This record gives sequence, structure tokens and C-alpha cells, in this order.
Amino acid sequence: MPSHASPSRKHNGFLQSSGFIGAAARFWQRSYASDYLGLAMLLTAYILIQFFAEPFHRMFSLDNLAIQYPHAEVERVPVTWLFIYAGAVPLAILVAWALIFQPGTHKAHVTLLGWFISLILTLFITDLIKNAVGRPRPDLIARCKPEKGTPDHKLVNFEVCTETDRHVLHDGWRSFPSGHSSFAFSGLGYLALFLAGQCHVFRPRTDLARVLFALAPLLGAALIAISRCEDYRHDVYDVTTGSLLGILVAFYTYRRYYPPLRSSKCATPYPNPADSPEGRGFGKVKDEEERIRGTGEFELDDDEEGESYPLTNMRPS
Repeated sequence: MPSHASPSRKHNGFLQSSGFIGAAARFWQRSYASDYLGLAMLLTAYILIQFFAEPFHRMFSLDNLAIQYPHAEVERVPVTWLFIYAGAVPLAILVAWALIFQPGTHKAHVTLLGWFISLILTLFITDLIKNAVGRPRPDLIARCKPEKGTPDHKLVNFEVCTETDRHVLHDGWRSFPSGHSSFAFSGLGYLALFLAGQCHVFRPRTDLARVLFALAPLLGAALIAISRCEDYRHDVYDVTTGSLLGILVAFYTYRRYYPPLRSSKCATPYPNPADSPEGRGFGKVKDEEERIRGTGEFELDDDEEGESYPLTNMRPS
């Protein structure tokens, strides 16, 4: 019976082959091309959702008190300011950090790349769930403006609505999860994780100033999320789920490029896959992390308790 080559052998064959295929395979393995391709796919999918997707319209009844709240014409945090608070501000901070501390091309690159992936991935997941669930917002009836004669105690669909603004009407079924909350915690949450790593906030007996410095972005994200309840655009369930979604995506994305916050090397990202002499790329990084975990090197040692980590540690040694 003929033996079949394993996938790993086939993969190594591509890497070692000559010509265009071999060059492309080596470039794919030793670069962040796959990350950029994934980012482009996510961005394209998100744009398509915005233009072509409509939410599932759950039936509702006019006597449901949970959806009888007023529709706020002026939001406490409009979408424009959301992108400023959770998008432009963290980006400006990261760019300023890169210019001031000059951490090196690789570190600046993966930090910004991770932040962008965190935002776009969160936007895509949030809108995908919003349209699939189709949960009515607390202000649905005010948006709908149901036609006269609509029964109060009977389930009806969106066809009874007289609102002519298409966006205002259909957006009334995009309550779960809160997009403001997920976006705020993905952008500002990623920034908080980054600051926590650069300041070594999990070092034994670290000073409170570092902790508060790293927690400040999370406080801003929480205030943005709370504002959605105050505007009656979401309830606590929507906001809590959106916040958890955002911070989980931020954590996942951050950990793709940086070691755990408990690591003594948490301020230094994983090596560039192009620097791998074996050509194993991210697989080598994963194996190295598992090896370090096995030896306990990632955990802070007792003799590190007296060490000082000034803020200048944001510049790699």
C-alpha cells in the first residue's frame, strides 16, 4: 500500500521548493502576510454587512414595557465620538509611544497591527450577531411609530411601522450585543492590556500608579458602555455582553503577539517569524512558549520582587 506524505512534509516541501511557489510559501511563513489578508477579509465582510445585510425582525407587541422607552435624538456618545474615543485616541497614544520611545520596527508593527485586528474583528463579530439575533431595542416602539389601529396585546411584525427613515427603523432590531460597548472595550481594552504589559503591573508589589495608568482606558470604555443604557439604546444585558465580547477579542488579539502579563518578558513581543532560522514561523514561537511555560521561566520569580521597572522600560533593553 503506498504511503501518503504527511501535511507537515508537504508544507516543508513547498518551503524548500524553488521558483515562485517556494518563494511565496517562504514569504507567507516568514511574514505577517496571513494577518494582513485576514484583516482585509474581515474589513471587506464588515463593509458588505453594512450595505447589504438587514437584521432579523423579531415580532413584538405594543404593550411590552421593555421596548417603550423614548428614542434619544441626541446620544451621549454618538458614533463619531465613539470612533474618536475608542479609535483615534488609542491610536494616537500608540503612535506617540512609538515615536517617543522608539521601540523598534517589529514591536511597533505588531502592536499597531494587533490593535487594528482587534477593532475590525470586533466590528465584524458584533454586526454579524446583531443581524442574526434581531433583538428589539428598548426604544423600538418610538422608532417604529406603529400605524393607528395596531392591536396592543397581539404580536405584530415591522410591517405595522410607519417610520420612513430606513436606517432608524431597521436599526431598532440591532440591540444585541451593544456595538458601542464591544468597540470601546476592543480598542481601549487592547490599549489597557498593552499598557499593563509595558508597565509590568503584575510584578509583585508594583506601585498603584502603574495599575491606575493601565486601568484608565477600561474606565473610559465602561463609561461609554454605560451611556448606552442612559440613552435607552440598550439594556444591561446588551451592554454586558458587548463589553465581554470586546475585551475577549482584545485579549485574544493581544496575546497573539505578546507573552502573558505575568511574564517577566511581557513588555517584549514574540520574535518576528522572519528571524526564525528553521523557517517555522509562528509554530516555533508557539513551541518556544510551551517550553518556557514548562520550565516556569514565564512566571515572575521571587527574586524579582525587589527589582525596579521604571516607565523607561517601555523601551526594550
